[in-house]
Amino acid sequence: MENYENKYPPNSPLKTKKIFFGAQIFLRVLTVGATLAAASIMVTNKQSISIGDFDMEAKYNYSSAFKFFVYANIIACVCSVLSLFFLCVVGRYSSNPGHIFFLFLHDLIMMLLLLAGCSAATAIGFLGKYGNTYSGWMPICDRFGKFCHRGTVSVMLAYLSVIFLLILTVSSANKSRQIHV
Repeated sequence: MENYENKYPPNSPLKTKKIFFGAQIFLRVLTVGATLAAASIMVTNKQSISIGDFDMEAKYNYSSAFKFFVYANIIACVCSVLSLFFLCVVGRYSSNPGHIFFLFLHDLIMMLLLLAGCSAATAIGFLGKYGNTYSGWMPICDRFGKFCHRGTVSVMLAYLSVIFLLILTVSSANKSRQIHV
């Protein structure tokens, strides 16, 4: 009977490197798309209603939490584009542990920034949906349904970006662990 090693030879370092960089590029492109979509949906999110003689309007920039959410998505998108450029230009030709560690730190910081923005938007979205009876805050999503729905889609896309960045962080950490100096 053949040994396991003879039956299933390990991947060559070149093949492993190509898979790693291919996955990195693919996940970064998905991150850029999701953060860009989340930011653009939230920036264009507004709704006006009339109640009697009162005209009321809901916009993202009326809430500092939603503004922070948009800024976090824009920063994550731009930094992901820059890291994609870095990966394609510098990283493809080098297995320098410093480059992979840089990608790890970059992805970790972007993930934490985006998670903070998502958390802020989720908290305000929860207040918009359910209100807070102890503070006297009434829910607004029963009147501003379109605004709340678009905000929910935007936050879901941003959380998807957080998952992509988490996968990138874990893969970069794993790859930097495998490099022997």
